[in-house]
Amino acid sequence: MRSKCKSNYYAEMASKRESRSESDSSSSEMTDQKKKKAVRVWVDGCYDMVHFGHANSLRQAKNLGDYLMVGVHSDEEVTRHKGPPVMNEQERYRMVRAIKWVDEVIEDAPYVTTLETLDKYNCDFCAHGDDITCDENGQDTYRIVKSAGRYKEFPRTAGVSTTDIVGRMLLMTKTHHKRGEDGNNSGLPREKVDEFKKTGPSKKSPYTGVSQFLPTTSKIIQFSEGREPKPGEKIVYVPGAFDLFHVGLLDFLEKARELGEYIIVGLHTDPVVNRYKGSNYPIMNLHERVLSVLACRHVAEVVIGAPYQVTPELLDHFKVDLVCHGMTPVMADVNGSDPYQEPKDRGIFKRINSGSAMTTDKIVQRIIQHRRLRTTSSSMQGEMRILLYGSPLRRTSAKQMI
Repeated sequence: MRSKCKSNYYAEMASKRESRSESDSSSSEMTDQKKKKAVRVWVDGCYDMVHFGHANSLRQAKNLGDYLMVGVHSDEEVTRHKGPPVMNEQERYRMVRAIKWVDEVIEDAPYVTTLETLDKYNCDFCAHGDDITCDENGQDTYRIVKSAGRYKEFPRTAGVSTTDIVGRMLLMTKTHHKRGEDGNNSGLPREKVDEFKKTGPSKKSPYTGVSQFLPTTSKIIQFSEGREPKPGEKIVYVPGAFDLFHVGLLDFLEKARELGEYIIVGLHTDPVVNRYKGSNYPIMNLHERVLSVLACRHVAEVVIGAPYQVTPELLDHFKVDLVCHGMTPVMADVNGSDPYQEPKDRGIFKRINSGSAMTTDKIVQRIIQHRRLRTTSSSMQGEMRILLYGSPLRRTSAKQMI
């Protein structure tokens, strides 16, 4: 009898151990599932005239989680809260999708971020830079998600903003930035050109006089994909200025990507770009252009300060299979030679028709037109306030004026 009780006791204990083991295993699986659950991050913005500052903010936001959703505001929303954008919504949607840290773009996102938006797209929290963004009423656009504890912040990229870039463009409308008459094509005083040739690209461009981004090696490493071409991948080399990265350049790179798997962009130095573009180009200095191009998901590598002449050494070093150029005219090198003669002789040169009419010049013209419209609008509003209140200083909303 005692033996039978003991046997039952051990059987019961064994059953409990198995039950605990199964429970622990189930609990462990649930813990692993929680650990494996992807953290979804939401960011939003206008993303007008997308630049490397935007790209860096998206890179930082992606580092906060696993999946990055980017809400881009419509033209109507941007105009209502901030003023009309330079690039239309379709252009802005495409540019954000081209940034390699972006997993998904949500079009026509609301300007004020709500909990409903986060829940709709299963996002854990919203992230934004440490600069303040306000709606049309002057209120913080992130006030709702902040108060709910579903907001994280990262430092904005110092030294660049859309406003800064617009300022550089507006300087181009001044006569002293046009082509010079003393033998140089920059349109700048000779001493400025000589100074630039001695110092090379720096944090301050003599072509615009606007303080710019401070480049560091760590920033380039953060943006760089850092991968070598895989065996069998076709290597395509595309040299150029790639100034003020826009949809026209994106269209070109997409076409180049169709011709090969590994795209190398050769970026010309600032003095070289100024020689063939004139005026006060480039708007973005070499270091800024490097980051803008590296942020594009179609680009694998960048040659910083690439020679204008595509040399045999360059083609052999990178094992280039194809060299591409757009449909724009090619200026001869300083010695009068064709910069693409070597790839042409090898039979590896191809012109690409991107199908896009967008150029940096056209963006500059948009900026100038927007400035005129805003100036005219401000003048009309001032006159209306004088008529209504006897003073142009009283602040009124559009609804009050109607």
